Amino acid sequence: MKNVYVVTHTEAIHHVQGLAGGWYDTSLTENGRNQARKIAVALYSEIGEQNIPIYSSDLKRCAETAEAFAEVFNSTVIIDRNLREMSWGDADGKNREWLSKYITPKPADGNILDHKIVRNAESRRDVGTRIQSSVNKIVNKPDDNIIIVTHGFTLTFVIMAWLRIPVENMDYCRFNAGPGGVTLLHEDDLFQSRFVMYINKQDYLLN
Repeated sequence: MKNVYVVTHTEAIHHVQGLAGGWYDTSLTENGRNQARKIAVALYSEIGEQNIPIYSSDLKRCAETAEAFAEVFNSTVIIDRNLREMSWGDADGKNREWLSKYITPKPADGNILDHKIVRNAESRRDVGTRIQSSVNKIVNKPDDNIIIVTHGFTLTFVIMAWLRIPVENMDYCRFNAGPGGVTLLHEDDLFQSRFVMYINKQDYLLN
């Protein structure tokens, strides 16, 4: 049996500033730090196991969220650059007005797998390829319980990688997730069937 808890980082500075995230590297707000600890405490009471592996994107907002979990779970954070958000290229750190001016429309042939939303951005293929590589390495290890701290958009690719969906088919799928959302992925012992138990659970923030 394996449980993978995927946590999207909590409130970050770029959220309150109304700026695009991507690889724009902002820290958590004070509220975000409080949220991270609250979720960590709630999950620890549910899992009840210390020293479980905690994997995190290297961007500050994820690494800081993961550190709150490491403190509660008495664990260390394993930084993985491949778990970072999609790069928005020239749009990283820009406001919505800038993005609406320079965004590149969907191509006429409908191929969004290789589409780049603005200049120098990553494509969905780029993100899917690196996320799939990391997820495969993480879940093939013998740990029964795992925490992955990542970003709202890349959560979709973590889920698809978990379900063994080929990168070629990672074009139109999208799962919505807000700051501090928790997604539970489960694999059974009998057939190694992979389940998505819930997505973007935010009840932990209400306690």
